[in-house]
Amino acid sequence: MFLIKKLSNLATVIFGVLLLTFLLIHLVPGDPVEVMLGESASSADRAALRADLGLNQPLVQQFGSYLSKLAHGDFGQSIHTKTPIIDLLKTRYPATVKLALLSLMIGLVVGVPLGIYAALKANQWQDFIVTIVSVRLSAMPAFWLGPMLMLIFAVWLGWLPVSGMDSSTSIILPAVTLGFGLSAILTRMTRTSLLEVLNDDYIRTARAKGLSEKTVILRHALRAALLPIITIVGLQMGSLLAGTVITETIFSWDGIGRLLVESIEKRDYPVTQACVLVVALSYVVVNLCTDILYRLADPRVRSV
Repeated sequence: MFLIKKLSNLATVIFGVLLLTFLLIHLVPGDPVEVMLGESASSADRAALRADLGLNQPLVQQFGSYLSKLAHGDFGQSIHTKTPIIDLLKTRYPATVKLALLSLMIGLVVGVPLGIYAALKANQWQDFIVTIVSVRLSAMPAFWLGPMLMLIFAVWLGWLPVSGMDSSTSIILPAVTLGFGLSAILTRMTRTSLLEVLNDDYIRTARAKGLSEKTVILRHALRAALLPIITIVGLQMGSLLAGTVITETIFSWDGIGRLLVESIEKRDYPVTQACVLVVALSYVVVNLCTDILYRLADPRVRSV
């Protein structure tokens, strides 16, 4: 019952995303025919190309045709390059997933230990330093942090590539840019969640039994504090898959986000719709997995 309800909600969200995306991209100023042919093209050439691309049809008919093809697994082809969109997605999407997973790993490795440390040193100078650093990091947008990291580690020090995907180390700077912002959120969430359970009765009982502080924190307190952390990780993973547009553009990372920007600039409607669909699917699937993990981690919500 739970899965059926979630899947029905997923289908509703996806349809809404498709409809809104279709309407919005047709409201954006600019004509793909003019972008392809230029302003000097004749009216006959424009009309012929518009008919060839199906852009002369009513919007309702265009949307219905798009849904029909999508139901058969046909994403269409790019207006500009005539390349099947499924081939573009197969090339670009794995790069975005790779970047998002590494960013998530950086966020977890940095954020969770710092949050635990801040909770154990609550209201001490160590806690204040960690809090200040996390607030500073969360206030740094990717379009500022990315160029700063690029300037320091690529231009001044020459340790890492400036951009692109030519080297195995090219992923480090964009991953750190995304991971640092995530680590700031996880640090504060871990600290808050852990502080809420450290004074509970079962924690005092565990300490009274003579268990080591490490065992009390890691096996008892942290396990209870994981529930909100799981929620945040799931939401942030979805955001990473959906929000790498700026970072991928800054670092010339050929992922789904950069493909989305390129398609919008060229008014390539089918590619834009496909990118938004993939991003939306990624977000809702990750949230569905998060809900399942949440129910597995907390038996109390299984009957809800």
